[in-house]
Amino acid sequence: MKAVLCERLGAPEDLVVRDLATAAPGPGEVVVRVRAAALNFFDTLLIRGKYQFRPEPPFSPGAEFAGTVSAVGEGVELFEPGDRVMGYIRWGAVREEVLATEKDLVALPDGVGFEQAAGLTVTYGTTLHAFKDRAGLRSGETVAVLGASGGVGLAAVELAKTMGARVIACASSAEKLALARAHGADELVNYGEEDLKIRLKALTDGRGVDVVYDPVGGTYAEAALRATGWRGRYLVIGFAAGEIPKLPLNLVMLKGCDVLGVFWGEALVREPEAHRQNMEQLLGWVLDGQITPHVHGVFPLEETPRALRELADRKAQGKVIIRM
Repeated sequence: MKAVLCERLGAPEDLVVRDLATAAPGPGEVVVRVRAAALNFFDTLLIRGKYQFRPEPPFSPGAEFAGTVSAVGEGVELFEPGDRVMGYIRWGAVREEVLATEKDLVALPDGVGFEQAAGLTVTYGTTLHAFKDRAGLRSGETVAVLGASGGVGLAAVELAKTMGARVIACASSAEKLALARAHGADELVNYGEEDLKIRLKALTDGRGVDVVYDPVGGTYAEAALRATGWRGRYLVIGFAAGEIPKLPLNLVMLKGCDVLGVFWGEALVREPEAHRQNMEQLLGWVLDGQITPHVHGVFPLEETPRALRELADRKAQGKVIIRM
């Protein structure tokens, strides 16, 4: 099988394509013939050794994938050869076959395509966990989404609307905001040109937003926190801006608000049944046409370095998919 490998830590252009032997499944393991894998911004950090998970080279990037089961090991009960599946394995998915455990996989309905499914797990899984399990988002509440044109930001816009919220999309350009509007955003804030706190307050008649969804961090974090209302919830998703902000805790006290960490990767290990239920809910919404994951681009396996460069240079709007 062909695999994209990080043999030494570095830039996307340092990745290589190698031919590897097909793995045989051990007890509890499943071999999946990958049809599509998805890349995320954290893959650009992973190959540089700058992410929270630091695998030793050689390894393949890519945490999420979709395909068909080609072999199962002893004791596997949930899947058999020929089953359509999607999965998450932290890294190692950009190769023609992956070795996973059955706990890593979710059954994929016939009505959901491989490329669509490959980009669903991380961004939409993180976002549903954030809104449902952490913030307890209720229909009729107002959600401000920072970085609203990226893969996770667009997922937040779509899911918040699906869950009945009013969505204020926040991004740094008119082009990015137009994409968020196309995915259901009710209001738009260009924080490259407008004061984020003042604009969010104005759009909520001074009350402030109920939930802030922040995958960006950096300089806009405190302004977003100041724009939360009484008993608001500030969701810490990530730090795409590169800077981890320091928030003044007196604001948390005065607003009676909650700052909630969203560590989806750990939640799916500690709460696997909740993760499975969330994925089934997401697949149901895809089948019903309520959410449509936006694909920035589809690249062949050999062009994985170019795809990662798109992510590293912040050019990707939506998911980046590798087709096998």
